[in-house]
Parts: sequence; structure tokens; C-alpha cells
Amino acid sequence: MKYVIEGGNRLKGEVRINGAKNSVLPILAATLLNKGVSILHSCPKLKDVYSMIEILRHLGCTVEFNDSDIIVDSSGVIDYHIPDKLMRAMRSSIFLMGALVARNNIAQISFPGGCDIGHRPIDLHLKSLRKLGISIYESYGYINCKCSSIGGGEIHLDLPSVGATENIMLAASMADGTTVIGNAAKEPEIEDLQNFLNSMGAKISGAGTNTIVIRGVKELHDTEYKIIPDRIVAGTYLIASAITKGEVVLTNVVKRHIDSLLSKLNECGFKIVSGNDFIKLEPCARAKAVDMIITLPFPGFPTDLQAQMVSLLSTADGTSIITETIFDNRFKYTEELVRMGADIKVDGRIAVVKGVEKLTGTNVLAKDLRGGAALVLAGLGAVGTTIVEDIEHIDRGYEDFSENLKNLGASIERTM
Repeated sequence: MKYVIEGGNRLKGEVRINGAKNSVLPILAATLLNKGVSILHSCPKLKDVYSMIEILRHLGCTVEFNDSDIIVDSSGVIDYHIPDKLMRAMRSSIFLMGALVARNNIAQISFPGGCDIGHRPIDLHLKSLRKLGISIYESYGYINCKCSSIGGGEIHLDLPSVGATENIMLAASMADGTTVIGNAAKEPEIEDLQNFLNSMGAKISGAGTNTIVIRGVKELHDTEYKIIPDRIVAGTYLIASAITKGEVVLTNVVKRHIDSLLSKLNECGFKIVSGNDFIKLEPCARAKAVDMIITLPFPGFPTDLQAQMVSLLSTADGTSIITETIFDNRFKYTEELVRMGADIKVDGRIAVVKGVEKLTGTNVLAKDLRGGAALVLAGLGAVGTTIVEDIEHIDRGYEDFSENLKNLGASIERTM
């Protein structure tokens, strides 16, 4: 599949932001814990979400997905093994390790898949779960977890890993004792998982800070919960508005989740107007370069918005320096932007972006999720026709992407 984009249209209008992909996936894994019914609202229709649903059904769950609501009945779960084919569909399947071992005291999974954006080891996950008394060994490509019971413990993460933090929370929520996570990740999705688990009767506090405390409980109960808005999708539409000199209003959005992006857009010369449930970007004649962007864990600038921001800075007035500290292979998309006329030099984890007057449409390849979205944004602001191929990567993170952009005035078609 590919997108065919005619650049030059100013985006204008309103778009409602759907629930966060990076929240709904670990929360879906967490539905295994209550051995009952979980009702989730504001769920995005994404490839990764359907992949997680397929895994849950394989394990024995009954799952319904109607409109934006997912209903999971995990009372019938009898399996603890997830085949390699299902695990490789997405990286977020790793969350099932903590949830399965917490429910069954046993789990068998293969190594997860996902976008090729660099080395993403799961050693922090394994090291942390071992500290809870879980025996873990690798055999024939599978990770085997087993314990008689999960105990509490103090875990200090070497890095504030989002995935490791969430896996510990899932495993420790029904442990015998209290678990304390030091140097925990502070992303909004961590808070969302805490709030969901607590809605089932868990006793977790501290999410959003460096230290999370999980007091294990014996059992959890049915729940109904609404997923937070997707801050990365929100940021992508704001940058799309900036690239096209448009005026886009976002609704169902949490401003504090994207303050780091709004700060950089202000530096570029854009005015941001916001209220309780909306954010509006007002255009400027030409974006100004920013001195530096360094991707960092929340509340720093998100790595998942780095590529989209580089598309904007490619036609900004001046030179910007981007440093990627999270992933070691996240500048692959810049080769495609250069094909469109961008002036970008990459040296390891640093990209130097010299703004040019305009980008020109051409054929480009989406090599990963966020890099692919960045190419779509570049095409919206470019002169002429841009064809973005392999857009299945983009489908993993954006629901109705082309339709939403069309509703805002973009000329974009999805085709074979």
C-alpha cells in the first residue's frame, strides 16, 4: 500500500485525538490479571491493537472490539504459551510476560518484534523480574518464566525504561509483598497503566515520579476504563499543521503530555492557543530553526516525534541540530527526506538540518512507523507529488490517518 500526496494545501479544521497506542497495549495485557471482564473505552483501531487482541484470544480470552470500545473476558484463559508468529508481530507483546507469570506463575514467550529502529534489549525486563523471585531461562528462542509465587522487592532500573517499568508493575501487582521501582519511567502511559490497575483493585502509587510503589493484592476485579489520548498522534497533527502553514485544532488532548513539543514549536515561531480540552496552532510565514533538540525520556522531547520535527525543520530558516539519545538507528528516514531535497547530515546519533526553501515531491519509502509519518508530513508541505510506499508501518500507530488529513484539507489518497 502507498500514499499519493499532492503538496501545498493548508490544513485547517478540527481533529479529535484517539486513545494512546502506547497505553492501550500494556493495558490490554493487564486485562489478563482480573480473571473477569474489562471494558476499555477510546481504543484506537491499529494493527498493533489487533495483534494484541489475537494474542489474547489465543490464550483463551473472549474479546469484542466495537467502535472504540474493547471488551475483554479473561476468565477462560488456560494457556501460557505465545507462539513465535504472534510475538514477532509487535514489540509490545513483551508486556504479556509480566501479566502471564502474575496470573499463572508460568509463561513462555519468544522474543518480540517491531520496527527496526535500533538495539532494544529486554535485559532490564528479565533482570527485574528475576528480582521478584521469577526463574527465567532461554531455550530454543523462547523465554521461559516460572515461579511458585511472586515476591516483592526493591528494583532500581539502570535506565528509566518504559517497558521494563510496566512489566514490573504487571508482575508485582499480585505479588506477595511490596515492590519499589527506583529510577522508574515517568511517561503518561505509566500513569495510565497504574490508574487502570488501581481501577481493578491494585494498590500502586507514584507513577509519573521516579519511584513507584506496588503493594501486592490477592485478587483483582472487573473494571471499566477510558484510555488517555495519544500524545504522539496529537504532536504529529500539530507538526502537519505547522508544515502546511495551517490552522488545526486538536480536541481530546492533554497539553502537559506534549509541553516539550509545544516549547519547540514556539521556538520555531508558531503561536499555541490551548484550553481545557483543545490545542490550536496558529501559522507563521516561515518556521525558524531551533538551536538544538535532544530526545529524552518524559518529560523531555519524545523520540517518537523526532522524525516529524525534522521534516518541519527541513524547510526552516537556519540550521538545527538534533541529538537522538533513545534509539541508535532512528535517522534512516533522513535518506528519504534528502531525496526530496532536504539538506541533512547524519553522524551517528546527531543530525544537522540546514533548512531549504522547499522540498520537492518524489517516491519515498516508509522504513518504520514514525519515520513514515514524517515522510507523509514532508509530502504535505512539498511542491508536487509525493508517493510514500510501505505505509503498513504507519498503520501501526495512526488510525484513519489519510481520512483525517483529508478532512483537514490535504490532498492524499491511499492506494495499492
